[in-house]
Amino acid sequence: MSTLPDINTHFAEWYQEIIAKTGIVDSSPTRGCFVIKPYGYTMWELIQQHVDAKIKALEVENAYFPLLIPKSFLSKEEKHVEGFSPELAVVTHGGGKELEEPLVVRPTSETIIYYMFSRWITSYRDLPLKINQWANVVRWEMRTRPFVRSLEFLWQEGHTAHRTHAEAVEMSLAALEMYRSTYEDFLAIPVVTGIKSESERFAGAERTYTVEGLMQDGRGLQMCTSHVLAHSFPEAFDVHFQDADGATKVPYCTSWGFTTRSIGAIIMTHGDAQGLVLPPKVAPIQVILVPIYKTDEERGAVVTKIKQLYTILQQAGIRAKIDDREGMTPGAKYFEWEEKGVPVRLECGPKDLQNNTVVLANRIEHEKAKKKSFVPAGQVVEQVQALLQTIQTTMYERAKIRMQSQWHQVDRIADFGPKMETEQGWYQTGWCQAASCEAVVKQYKGTIRCLLEEKKHNNCFACGAASTVDILVAKAY
Repeated sequence: MSTLPDINTHFAEWYQEIIAKTGIVDSSPTRGCFVIKPYGYTMWELIQQHVDAKIKALEVENAYFPLLIPKSFLSKEEKHVEGFSPELAVVTHGGGKELEEPLVVRPTSETIIYYMFSRWITSYRDLPLKINQWANVVRWEMRTRPFVRSLEFLWQEGHTAHRTHAEAVEMSLAALEMYRSTYEDFLAIPVVTGIKSESERFAGAERTYTVEGLMQDGRGLQMCTSHVLAHSFPEAFDVHFQDADGATKVPYCTSWGFTTRSIGAIIMTHGDAQGLVLPPKVAPIQVILVPIYKTDEERGAVVTKIKQLYTILQQAGIRAKIDDREGMTPGAKYFEWEEKGVPVRLECGPKDLQNNTVVLANRIEHEKAKKKSFVPAGQVVEQVQALLQTIQTTMYERAKIRMQSQWHQVDRIADFGPKMETEQGWYQTGWCQAASCEAVVKQYKGTIRCLLEEKKHNNCFACGAASTVDILVAKAY
């Protein structure tokens, strides 16, 4: 029986407790910063490996840039410094002395990277220049939640420079598609892609594309973003190149980032009353093997078989672990690994040895008839692989059905503004794109998550004028 807070009525409390109880994070002495423990960090490593391969497929190279940035760099692009000023952490002393110029702990790296681009780009032959770095950043958040919003988080940030605007847009959209496919195909999370409104746009960007998700409690979560930067950014750092016609031009630049917020999204999208539910592709342990025995004689035979099965699974590339701890009942082990979200449990006891079978238990099923299956021991790899794929696919389908059930079509703010407090979810409506109308949404503590490609609504939700675009509105974290 789970002792967790009720996920349906106390979602925030459930989230905080489950990430601590299952060994994903721990608190730290620094306010707003968290220790990612091995179970959680392995998830990040698996995500990182997947995304890094996709980045390299886009012919982007990895590099690393300094953590500390001269404060004057941020002041060179007015909108950028204005957007980040409240979130900056500034170093004023070093080596026991006051610094001549304060240094900012990077909130993002556009400034230092485009300073370097100005040294690396001189000719159109140097373009495109496509760089990525895996790093940490610091943003001074007031209210924090592990993975969702913290002072320090891990991410990748891609930065590219192109000869033409069309190439920059193409690159930004390629990054967006990479993120979408990662969330849907790897993390089993359905998402919506679109464009941010001007007020929600990245500081210094001409256009911001976004990947948005809807968590179980009906709140929107910005998963990641991709930006086509305004020319003011490279101009501020004197990034120019000589084109083939001899003219001096400014390159078109992009930036895009994917963060450890993805781990929070996994937990909030898939978790249930029993605890974590992890998609097989990102689960640190895909199969937990539990030996069942009563006597020492049974133990010897069963554990020997379990170790053989473990080796076979490992050789097949399946992440497996044996739980042969003594002093714990099989039931206690089942409970612990269910809570930690392991997709498949493999059980083997004396009767299974006699029958040359094993029992596979499916984490995402709760009905007894669907929970367990008996399979021949000689087919364990094929059966486990098939079950892992079924779990991955089913998790995505269930999450998509849930998101669609919380997707509401509305015409007027009076229809959905008051509802957002008690009936959260996506609210799709029309908008004239006036800032004054967007401000009305914020009066209800909601935000425009993104502008959509499809158009179903003819009038603006606030002023009633002709709508120019459909938007998704939601309360967010």
